[in-house]
Amino acid sequence: MKEKIHPKVFDVKVTGACGHTTETISTREKLTVVVCSKCHPFYTGKQKLVDTAGRVQKFNQKYAKKTAAVGA
Repeated sequence: MKEKIHPKVFDVKVTGACGHTTETISTREKLTVVVCSKCHPFYTGKQKLVDTAGRVQKFNQKYAKKTAAVGA
């Protein structure tokens, strides 16, 4: 490997907005994130579906007809 072309790598603690910390390595000395794995809705199971103008209902109605026809 060539010398003096690689960035320095640091052992850092990543701090989330909720206060949870995780250790990793990075080229930055300090990392803070807004959403971490402890408070992200996908990982906590508290994901909310925002329905704008009934799009989810329209989708379900559209494909409920097709699945009923296929299943019959």
